[in-house]
Amino acid sequence: MTGTLITPGTVTHGPAHRDPNVLRWLAAYTSSMVGDSVYYIALSWAAVQQGSPAQAGAVMAVSAVPRALLMLGGGVVADRFGPRRVVIGSDAVRCAAVLAVAALLFLTCPGLWPLALLAVVFGTVDAVFMPAVGALPARVTSRDQLARVQGMRGIGIRFASIVGAPLGGLGVAIGGAATAFAFAGLLIAVSVPLLISVRIRELPADDETCTRGGTADAGDGAGGRGTAPGAGVVGAVDPEAGEHPAHARATSPLDDLRAGLRYIRGHRVLAPLMLAIALGDLGFVGPLNVGLTLLADERGWGASGMGWVLSGFGTGAGAAALLLAVRGRLPHAGHVVGWACLAGSVAIGALAFVPSVLGAVGVALLIGLLAGLSGAMCGALLQTQADPAYLGRVTAVSSLVSLGFAPLSMPLSAAAIGAWGTGPVFVVSAVVCGLGGAIALCVRELRRAELPG
Repeated sequence: MTGTLITPGTVTHGPAHRDPNVLRWLAAYTSSMVGDSVYYIALSWAAVQQGSPAQAGAVMAVSAVPRALLMLGGGVVADRFGPRRVVIGSDAVRCAAVLAVAALLFLTCPGLWPLALLAVVFGTVDAVFMPAVGALPARVTSRDQLARVQGMRGIGIRFASIVGAPLGGLGVAIGGAATAFAFAGLLIAVSVPLLISVRIRELPADDETCTRGGTADAGDGAGGRGTAPGAGVVGAVDPEAGEHPAHARATSPLDDLRAGLRYIRGHRVLAPLMLAIALGDLGFVGPLNVGLTLLADERGWGASGMGWVLSGFGTGAGAAALLLAVRGRLPHAGHVVGWACLAGSVAIGALAFVPSVLGAVGVALLIGLLAGLSGAMCGALLQTQADPAYLGRVTAVSSLVSLGFAPLSMPLSAAAIGAWGTGPVFVVSAVVCGLGGAIALCVRELRRAELPG
């Protein structure tokens, strides 16, 4: 599981899109994400075929429970054992589970229980996979390339969403859910050897001192860096986790979690950034998911019209990711996050009052561009502001906000639209989203945050 270790002095300082090490990581990540998309198509099809609509919905939703409950612990695991090891192990487990269900469906008709079990396994593994994925870029490239890598990652996500659904549908058409599950397992399997070949950076000296059980000094500069007690323990440094095993044994996972939460709370950039991300996601998820479906029905656009609007959003988000991947860095990152979030919130509110499909597509394109830009810049700031030794826990908190709390706005948005209509709900959602931008502009440290050049 241990790969080639490269020190900060030997890291290639050329553009990340020309670095073979980064490209291997990106290929592994994209292959895994395409496999995820195919998996969800296969799971939903198999669940509908094996049970009632209500049972199928329960199977699709059951993975969210372990993901939300275990996400913070997953960040501790990523920081304790190193993100690369955790990602490789997670992909191996997911691949084995998916292929096992594919084989079971080929041989028999087992009902819903293996599908529900697979969903639980996926949700549990995702709880450690997502924080590790977020922490890995800082270990495969230099800090000045992390923003570009964030853009490249966004392109990979868009590619997976475009390719995964048709590929899953093709698998279902060829041989049913079993074939689609087999496709998903093979795609996830491709990522494992690629990840094994990825070289890992050694943590810089100041990051090595940020041991898991230590407390970061929030007053040590805007970055909140500090030296933890026990950093001088004599022992071999784990090249991937970048920390002293002797000290690791002296702390419990709960201590690690508390230290990570203290680190975020005391960080002058990360703390307000987390709040801005939470508000932005809460105001964005409801309208652009269930709200858009109800809006299309209200306007008489139909499924095709809704599809065009979603395509506009996806195009805008892809353009934002491409911009960051090509430019590598945008100046005044804190300002960009704040103003993009504010402008995007205005576009979200306007979407409910556009009468035509063509106009809605244009507004959705603008929303995708602004939301994609603010989201990518938030991700880049998380990558560059957090010490790599804490990055798994930082990513876990961010992922919990986006994937655990923000989806709660969907049933609330649906109920509110049923009571008051689309216009007022979209406007309220826009205000919530805009509050995230206001925080980014009002908190001095976040407003002045820059990406390394």
